[in-house]
Amino acid sequence: MKGYLWTGGVTPPGTEPLTAPGALAPWEAMAVEAVGNVIEFWGFKRNQGRVWALLYLRGEPLTAGEIERELDLSKGGVSMLLRDLERWGVVQRVRQPQDTVWRYAAETDLVRMVTHVIEEREAGFVSRIRADLSEARRLAQEAGEVASERLQRLEKMATLSEHVEKAIRLFIKTARLDVGGVLGAFRDEPGPSSKKSR
Repeated sequence: MKGYLWTGGVTPPGTEPLTAPGALAPWEAMAVEAVGNVIEFWGFKRNQGRVWALLYLRGEPLTAGEIERELDLSKGGVSMLLRDLERWGVVQRVRQPQDTVWRYAAETDLVRMVTHVIEEREAGFVSRIRADLSEARRLAQEAGEVASERLQRLEKMATLSEHVEKAIRLFIKTARLDVGGVLGAFRDEPGPSSKKSR
């Protein structure tokens, strides 16, 4: 599992503050790196978080060339990052009348941004897991030789995946994440301590 690089906001004596290779101020570099670390921890590319954070903090559209210089990234790398971020609705491409090049602006509605990403990635992933578990349940029932306890556990796994998918779909519609059903899927199974004789 990847860890989060925590700087704690304190620079050890005799060391330089955290800075990025571009023209970022120390505070800006620290914020950009922090977002990059969180995004990487969630399984995305670190530089996707850094690009979004830079655009969000600047509050104005930047060209791909400006992003390259500020974050010390390659032209091809920035192109790929922006393509992914656009697809997820995290960054928008804009062009002002006087401009001859495209500029990129960050999505500033954080709830909408998270919703886009969840809809694009997590919802589809959970949906595939639910379909696989449903098929596993069907195959186990057809086999006719699977112990009832194992069938019940498989049923709980399938039920859990259905609750997770519903919670994600609800979040996408209402921006509220309800995990009550997810936790409830395992509540009725007694734990090891409750199985002991009194």
